[in-house]
Amino acid sequence: MKKNIIHSDINIDNQKKIFDLLDRYGVKFGIYKNNEFKERIFPYDMIPRIIEKKEFDELEKGLTQRVNALNKFLKDIYSEQKIIKDGIIPEEFVFSSSAFLVECLNILPSKEIYSHISGIDLIYGKDNSWYVLEDNLRVPSGASYPIIARDISRMICPEMFKELGIEDNREYPRLLREVMDYVNTGGINVVLTPGRYNAAYYEHVFLAEETGAKLVFPNELEVIGDYLYYKNFKGEDVKVGAVYRRISDEFLDPFSFREDSVLGVSNIMSVYKKGNIAIMNSVGNGIADDKGIYYFVPKMIRYYLNEEPILKNAPTYLPFYEKDMEYTLKHINKLVIKDVAEAGGYGVLFGDKLSHSEIENLKKIIIEEPRRFIAQEVIDFQELEIFDDKGNKILRKADFRAYVLSGKSTVVWKSGLTRFTTRDDTFIVNSSQGGGFKDTWVLSR
Repeated sequence: MKKNIIHSDINIDNQKKIFDLLDRYGVKFGIYKNNEFKERIFPYDMIPRIIEKKEFDELEKGLTQRVNALNKFLKDIYSEQKIIKDGIIPEEFVFSSSAFLVECLNILPSKEIYSHISGIDLIYGKDNSWYVLEDNLRVPSGASYPIIARDISRMICPEMFKELGIEDNREYPRLLREVMDYVNTGGINVVLTPGRYNAAYYEHVFLAEETGAKLVFPNELEVIGDYLYYKNFKGEDVKVGAVYRRISDEFLDPFSFREDSVLGVSNIMSVYKKGNIAIMNSVGNGIADDKGIYYFVPKMIRYYLNEEPILKNAPTYLPFYEKDMEYTLKHINKLVIKDVAEAGGYGVLFGDKLSHSEIENLKKIIIEEPRRFIAQEVIDFQELEIFDDKGNKILRKADFRAYVLSGKSTVVWKSGLTRFTTRDDTFIVNSSQGGGFKDTWVLSR
């Protein structure tokens, strides 16, 4: 990890100019709190995370390896289930997960790709090692924010990027378009959005525009016969070949999943099952990014690829196993306990922050519902400099979301989303919990 190069243009005055333009352009993130939808500007800090070329090259190998294994797992788990038959993952551990969708059994998606866009969250430990915290293979968001922030930075500080050897992050939409085109079954590409009250609606609009795909709402799509169509402004039915959906599985098709969904497209699953539409990411991917399944990813890499994992998992314990249950209960006051069904930084409990009665109550719940939780060692991960309101540099915890795109080949985007805590008393960096973001500079030489 390279110490930040502090260019003279990186200062609080320019940061405020960039922030004002982010506000003007409507670069916002939505949050639901107390059943109310509120939009806010995603807090931005101008001091970038810098990753040297050699270090990123190694990350790239590890991320490619990991996503390739996860794609093989998804194909296997929804077909032959060899990894279960060979005793690598317990049968009951998979089938007891709400993320395993029986509706997806024996469906083979276009080009046999399940996770087209994978968001892998990592932290950089103070032992100078990268650790994977979790895999996001359902609807990972966030790639648009560093792109637009850097575009605005070029406007404010045009000379800065001429002098430094930094990989251009504007290639992400091109990479995404290439994946769409590769899996497309014949027709136009669309980005399916639930609408402006979605937390990442700005990103839906941005990516549709930048990839040349049509931004569509659920009521603009219709299944006719065995195919999916978009009704354009002329009232014509235009065949759709690939859907980059930004809607969760359970809301995608009211005929297959939640009957009360008004966000989905009726019968889209029947088209998908017949192989007449590509859905990105594929339906049912949640089983691969279940926080409990995360424990088995290193084993998947060895099983499917016959390779040793390049990237480390955080030290993780499954109370599902008796030995891990004993360790978790004995050391709970120094562990992080995560509810596998939660996301966005919710359901994360730090043992050292809990009272005696809270710990005892948590132990009881873990004993009663061992599949519901994982326990992890607390990794003291890297702090990065940010500007406070007065322009002083302070340190805050930060993670890194890398984006891996799987199409004709597996490609790691040479950028990413660095998120940081805005408070000094938390490790939670998620935007839904008030975290901010900064650009990630991958050096090209």
